[in-house]
Amino acid sequence: MSVLPLAPPPGPAAPSPSPILREARLSDAPSIEALQAPWVEAGELLPRSRYDLCRHIREYHVAVAPDGGLIGCVALKLYSLDLAELAALAVQTEWQGRGVGRRLCEAAIAEARSLAVAEVFALTRQPLFFARLGFFPAERSHFPLKVWADCARCPRQDACDEVAVVLPLPA
Repeated sequence: MSVLPLAPPPGPAAPSPSPILREARLSDAPSIEALQAPWVEAGELLPRSRYDLCRHIREYHVAVAPDGGLIGCVALKLYSLDLAELAALAVQTEWQGRGVGRRLCEAAIAEARSLAVAEVFALTRQPLFFARLGFFPAERSHFPLKVWADCARCPRQDACDEVAVVLPLPA
């Protein structure tokens, strides 16, 4: 399991030492569920049951604060030999804008590269965040496996305002 230090948050309230980034553990499932809850309530993330989180815990990377609390997460969902999705990105409000989300995505993208995945995509309402990571707009129809797997159960499926973005990963 890899553990990578995050850059310390800027400003006078920056905790020390820096948060760490690591692969999720089964024991993180309740914290991931709690971290995602405000975004699930707001309709920004799809709801994931504790059972679902436990079954898919190996897909997650987490950021952990110096006090041991979980402050961020992202999942890398594999759909085929060529396609993966960045999903379930959540960062505690007080840690947003400090590079935590970027580092989580970079870790997931690095994992996709190590698996020789051809491209990584995301469906998002924050396309500028992903553009800063090198993603560019794409048609949702380019990702039929995603639409079949998740969009069909989404409460916003008939009025979706998410933007599809993609990052090619050259071999």
